[in-house]
Amino acid sequence: MTAEETLARLDEFQKPTKDATLGVRKDAVWLHIPLAVDPASDGRWVLEINHPDLNRIDVLLQNGKVLQRSVLGTEVPRAQRPLPGRTPAQAFQLEAGQNYEFLLRVQTRGAMILPITFNTPTGILGRAVNEQMLQGVLTGLALCLIFYSMAQWYSLREPMFIQYALLTSGSLLYSLHFFGVGQQYLWGHSPWLTSHAVGLASLMAITGSFLFMSQALEGHNPQSRFLRRMRWGALFSVGLGVAFALDLISLKGLAAIVSIMGPLPALLCLPGAWRRARAGGSIGTTLLIAWFVYGLGSAAIIGVINGALPVNFWTLYSFQISATLDMLLFMRVLGLRTKELHTKAQHANQQLDAMHSLAHTDPLTGLPNRRGMQIELSSALARATHENLLAVYVMDLDGFKPVNDQHGHDVGDELLVAVARRLQCHLRQSDVIARLGGDEFVVMTGELQSTTQAHELGLKLLEAFSSPFALGGIQVQVGLTIGYAIAPIDSQDGAGLIKLADAAMYSGKQSGKFCVRRNTGDLALSSA
Repeated sequence: MTAEETLARLDEFQKPTKDATLGVRKDAVWLHIPLAVDPASDGRWVLEINHPDLNRIDVLLQNGKVLQRSVLGTEVPRAQRPLPGRTPAQAFQLEAGQNYEFLLRVQTRGAMILPITFNTPTGILGRAVNEQMLQGVLTGLALCLIFYSMAQWYSLREPMFIQYALLTSGSLLYSLHFFGVGQQYLWGHSPWLTSHAVGLASLMAITGSFLFMSQALEGHNPQSRFLRRMRWGALFSVGLGVAFALDLISLKGLAAIVSIMGPLPALLCLPGAWRRARAGGSIGTTLLIAWFVYGLGSAAIIGVINGALPVNFWTLYSFQISATLDMLLFMRVLGLRTKELHTKAQHANQQLDAMHSLAHTDPLTGLPNRRGMQIELSSALARATHENLLAVYVMDLDGFKPVNDQHGHDVGDELLVAVARRLQCHLRQSDVIARLGGDEFVVMTGELQSTTQAHELGLKLLEAFSSPFALGGIQVQVGLTIGYAIAPIDSQDGAGLIKLADAAMYSGKQSGKFCVRRNTGDLALSSA
């Protein structure tokens, strides 16, 4: 209908059944707004429709005759708009005390959400500032979460962080388009982006949902069929995005598909989240709360879009508020999942440490074994100099076999533990004691200033075994035979030092036991 045809049929207009929304309509709609101007008014008024996603609004002002015509909406380039703000708006100079009629012809591919207000320039400016502040706060929060998750992904290489960034970016782009911030600051008057942004943003969010939610529940499990199904869902969403970008799918067709696929990731993950929540898992509980919040926000905005709910602050911003809460709840899921991974990594490290300890430690005494001793010796030899000598003592118990034969292996094991403790009591904390096997021990001590100091330490250890050992209700007496060598004087090689000290110990055994002998090389040759 033309404006003239509409003016001839004013008596056919009907009052809307819902406040500020007409739902989704294919046809154009004419609105008739009678207006009486306050006699005290200065005449300056602004007509605003607080919904940016309206393609074309033809505005006709009359007072017995047509006074002014203008066109608003996303189809009008920003430079040609009467007021280049976030929402469609038009300023008018109206005479005080006069009656006017406004006719608005609205046509849009989306929902006819039409919260129309007349306000003074001061009032409209204050409202615009508040709106921009709200959008700035919510957008800034979303950007902070996105940048944080991307930085964490770059640092940790954990895929959940980049999946969270994808999900949050899609949700943010949808809000930027729906509330006009995208066209206002990002892509401007781009017909392609204006018509495709909402669909691409929705598919981006759905793709991120498939990946993020499945990863939160299953983690890195290549055998999981559920994980594979969710990844196929993400891949299908990407394919839809490509088809929509190439205009192989219409906006109406995509809207029907998205209405089905939007809740699909949550529905597929619901059983797993419920099981986790019942088992006391925080991830499952947090996901259930997030989906509940998202469901409320989505239901409210769908009600507004379809004309089932009136438009007010809470219904119009329900999706954006619920999406923001979801971002924060999903960030908590990220934290919980990261904590789980950290705990698993700690457990794995503990197992590796335990395996390393078993490989390098004598299980009976807790001392280093032969392998552990070789590692310690290699490290100490690197610091040995003629001013900083290193002594290696190989010692064998005298009289251990009779104790073992007479009292049994349990007492023998207890004696070996007591021998280790007595050696530790007579050595420094920096000295190393190892058990090579049976009743053979090795002591390594560094930072010695002279060979005499090394020999005195051997005599000190020998004297420590002059008193008996009390084992339960019995006392046993064992002695020591000690052979030692000094680095770097006698040898600069770990295996060579052990061989020299071992040869000196056997020489002492053959000469009557309970003695200390140093091997400077000649004893090694004779023992060979």
